[in-house]
Amino acid sequence: MKILILTAACLAAALLFPPASSPPPDDYAAGNNWLAYGGTPASSRYSALDAINVQNVGNLKLAWEFHTGDVASGNRSQIQCNPLIINGVLYGVTSQSKLFAINASTGRQIWKFDPFEVLGGENSWAGTCRGLAYWEQGIDKRILFAAGSYLFAIDAHSGIPKFEFGDNGKIDLREDLDYPKKDFFIVSNTPGVIYKDMIIMGMRLSEGLDAAPGHIRAYDVQSGHRRWIFHTVPHPGEYGYDTWDDPDAWQRIGGANCWAGMSVDEKRGIVFAATGSATYDFWGGYRQGQDLFSDCIIALDANTGNRIWHYQTVHHDLWDRDLPAPPNLVTVQHNGKTVDAVAQITKQGFVFVLDRETGKPLFPVKEIRVPPSALEGEKAWKTQPVPTLPEPFMRQKFTEEDINDLTPEYKAELLAQFQALQSGNMWNPPSLQGIVHFPGFDGGGEWGGAAFDPSSNWLYVNANEMPWVVKMVKNEPGQSIGQALYVANCANCHGLDRRGNNNAFPTLIDIGKKRTALQIDTMLRNGKGTMPSFRHLPEAERKELIRYMLDEKPAGPQKEITAEELAFLPPYTMTGYNRFLTKDGYPAIKPPWGTLNAINLNTGKIEWKVPLGAFDALSQQGIPPTGTENYGGPVCTAGGLVFIGASKDEKFRAFDKKTGKLLFETTLPAGGYATPAVYSAKGKQYVVIACGGGKMGTKSGDSYVAFTVE
Repeated sequence: MKILILTAACLAAALLFPPASSPPPDDYAAGNNWLAYGGTPASSRYSALDAINVQNVGNLKLAWEFHTGDVASGNRSQIQCNPLIINGVLYGVTSQSKLFAINASTGRQIWKFDPFEVLGGENSWAGTCRGLAYWEQGIDKRILFAAGSYLFAIDAHSGIPKFEFGDNGKIDLREDLDYPKKDFFIVSNTPGVIYKDMIIMGMRLSEGLDAAPGHIRAYDVQSGHRRWIFHTVPHPGEYGYDTWDDPDAWQRIGGANCWAGMSVDEKRGIVFAATGSATYDFWGGYRQGQDLFSDCIIALDANTGNRIWHYQTVHHDLWDRDLPAPPNLVTVQHNGKTVDAVAQITKQGFVFVLDRETGKPLFPVKEIRVPPSALEGEKAWKTQPVPTLPEPFMRQKFTEEDINDLTPEYKAELLAQFQALQSGNMWNPPSLQGIVHFPGFDGGGEWGGAAFDPSSNWLYVNANEMPWVVKMVKNEPGQSIGQALYVANCANCHGLDRRGNNNAFPTLIDIGKKRTALQIDTMLRNGKGTMPSFRHLPEAERKELIRYMLDEKPAGPQKEITAEELAFLPPYTMTGYNRFLTKDGYPAIKPPWGTLNAINLNTGKIEWKVPLGAFDALSQQGIPPTGTENYGGPVCTAGGLVFIGASKDEKFRAFDKKTGKLLFETTLPAGGYATPAVYSAKGKQYVVIACGGGKMGTKSGDSYVAFTVE
């Protein structure tokens, strides 16, 4: 009966929702619609619309604001979604991953779908959803999006699940992974890509030794059946299997996952995926070797999933230098020829530019020798690839001369800490002494990605210049089971001392004064905010973990973990994700701390660089804009503009794409830590951005805001 009702709804709605317009002749340009994550299958983040331009952008006004209504208390919810706009309808997600459709001209809601009414309270953690995928065939129009470990197919007209897809409109991404273990964490933050009648999916995984492998899978968009799989940790007999020293690595090593997204060359039938590191991130003794296909740009036959070529950007990653964004498909002028290429930004501030068909670098890449590891059992790879061009879009090292000296107190405070750490080489491996990790965990480039302008062949990318501190400690027998579980699952975020991390992760000290054991167990099972679910932990282990967090002592003798039982822990653990900051919260390095960059991909040269963001307290002292840490990416347009939110000061800005001159600036209701979308509805051009806030200690919000020129 549900299927009959849905079919009737689709037939009725077809008159109101005409088919989406065909992609424009220029494969890189979004037209009136914003049909894919990043605007186009090429992940271009470029709009051919020019009604808003350098002459009139100063007159940009708020057109509408849509409130999703589910901002979380405690300023810990976020919205990172790059929405879709199709024939006057905007599709987005809320901070709690509820899917909605609104009128793109007015911001009025058409429908809303709550995936957890289907999944139930036991599956109430969705992660942060950064976007959606759209597919149509005749009157059948579908939005595909992930919530928790499930991929949903939703009717675009009505907001009702497509019941013929998988299990009544959903499939469980934990299934059909070709992996012997069954209990693991998996979600999909970034949407899959559409090719023909398939959706090709990556995923986010745990970063501990319990992680599943990050295999890439294609599903039939109508039935939900798996069509193909590519093993990013190769199985016996597959290409790359011999790059792992352990022949059983495929059965127990996780990661090498495409969490940041993909792009598609529809004419050639090639999907390009960017993968992350293998687990455990900071000690690789269990995964000795080059570790293919971790930290790789991979070109796959989109019809079959067969490997065409790959290029590894970090060998045997010890620094969590995942490839952070989908590859940009670009066309450039190189050595007097027009070349279709792939441009991949990295956390370390490099851009790798590769021939799209062969994977060969357009500019020379040097394999430079890097320091060895002093940690027992670790064999750091001897060399790492560094492109000669394009020029890096951020500083490549942090020396004593670079210490923040805005005040003498800052410099004195930071100098003592700096001198106690290893520094000066971005490839220093993690150590017991501790290293200054720069470029840091969040770039350089991040998940917001880069925008490509096909009229100039310039690439626009924002960068963080935030140093972090990485320090390792040895795991020894004698700790309690609860403590060992905490180290394995919680310490990277909340710190070994449970004190949290600079507003990003809350303190767990005295958590018993705020939460009961039952409430903590519910959070562990279901997740909360940006904290993932730990449902894969057995109940007995969750109880031991909770006992440790609550500082409870058992009535009888406390069982200490033995050396044999330490097997689920690496021999060394990082003490936490710690930004290197002054006492007032400013980065330990001299400004700029956040930048927007224009890179000429024809020449490899940076055309301009400007600070992105400012701190009011410093501006009031007469200090020029320093830039701030930033999350979310840019879009560029035929109107001569680069639009971006991203900055910690919660501003939305427009820059002249030729010069980097700031042309427009406004304060958002909350931080715009998302990538904007550009579209036209009823003959008028708009730019829209999600304002979810909640990062870097800023307030959370629940709105999408759209701007236009009257």
